[in-house]
Amino acid sequence: MVEDRPEMSEFDSVDPAPPSSDSDVSSLRITICDEDEKMFQRMRALFALRNIGGDDSIDALAAAFSSNSALLKHEIAYVMGQMQDSHAIPYLTERLRDMDEDVMVRHEAAEALGAIGDRIALGVLEEFKDDRDIVVAESCEVALDLLEWVSSKRLNYSE
Repeated sequence: MVEDRPEMSEFDSVDPAPPSSDSDVSSLRITICDEDEKMFQRMRALFALRNIGGDDSIDALAAAFSSNSALLKHEIAYVMGQMQDSHAIPYLTERLRDMDEDVMVRHEAAEALGAIGDRIALGVLEEFKDDRDIVVAESCEVALDLLEWVSSKRLNYSE
């Protein structure tokens, strides 16, 4: 007998919500940014935007960084890391630099910067590797190593 298991995403993760079937970035942006919408629907919009990809999707995800929910902002940073798109770097850098941001969001922004693997993020990760919050500092250390690993894998594939 086969158990019912959550479907793996194309990013090799089991997501906490299935992606919305809506493929309109504008309407997904409205959903993810709506503070009155149920969190499950906002998460569905988040994963749909991740799956669509591209600059417009990243901009829509980043618009929801204004949310009151640290959980949602953490997930946004996480999926930006999964997307490995350098367009997300300024948004993630802003979250990492915001000392008033929840530590969970700052930590995930650091790790996402590492996952993207673009050396442009080296400076900001170096800047915060001695952060006053140990979780952020350690996340920056991990992210620096991850960035080097991801960028070296890309170099090997291009040869």
